[in-house]
Amino acid sequence: MNQVAEKKNSALATFDMEADAQQGTQNISQEDLALPFLKILGQLSPEVNKRDGKYVEGAEPGKIINTVTNQLFDTLQVVPVFYKRQYIEWQDRGTSTGAPVAIHEADSDIISQTTRGKDYKDRLANGNYLDNTASHFVLTLGDTPSTALISMKSTQLKVSRKWNSMMMGIKMQGKNGLFTPPTYSHIYNLKTVQMSNDKGTWFGWDVEKVGPVEDKSIYDMAKRFAEQVGKGEIEAKHGNNEADSKQPY
Repeated sequence: MNQVAEKKNSALATFDMEADAQQGTQNISQEDLALPFLKILGQLSPEVNKRDGKYVEGAEPGKIINTVTNQLFDTLQVVPVFYKRQYIEWQDRGTSTGAPVAIHEADSDIISQTTRGKDYKDRLANGNYLDNTASHFVLTLGDTPSTALISMKSTQLKVSRKWNSMMMGIKMQGKNGLFTPPTYSHIYNLKTVQMSNDKGTWFGWDVEKVGPVEDKSIYDMAKRFAEQVGKGEIEAKHGNNEADSKQPY
């Protein structure tokens, strides 16, 4: 077996893959890529149900999952690069296509056109409801840094505001005095904690500042991602898989 393995490894070594870098990807644009969501798994998440077609081995409530790679995390470090808040319009489950009906910017007056339903959702006259959604675009760190999106709503908006306050509260000394560095100047650790209210118990986000980014390649990668999102070159494809809306939050 060892000889076979050595023969295979030596054969692979003869291929000059670097010379053929990115071949076959010439026609793949940002529109052809899926931006992963980082989602917290709950009791009702299909990924934790062994009888569900979406089951992921090792998945359990409280773990964080990358919705594209299905990689699971107990904790992970990220660099936040861009933030935006929007009102996402949804149809109820059973009638929904799984995609938003519309996405309204935070400065629109759409929320004033809603009434609070018995299910505590902000309902429009057409029966659809709005989710006040905070989107944190991040660079995940690890062996291979990659881009992702964290979508926070309902009770998690409090966590989002706390995270934003942490980022805005960082000050650094510059040539002209103190300044607020870009959000992608610092690393944060993400994990989940159990939360509860009168509706039930669930897992939510916990964010902790780690320290400044020291690797220039990571800083440059995060900056580039921020610029792409800011220019509209990368957009989130929101869907029912970004968060488990069955949870009591």
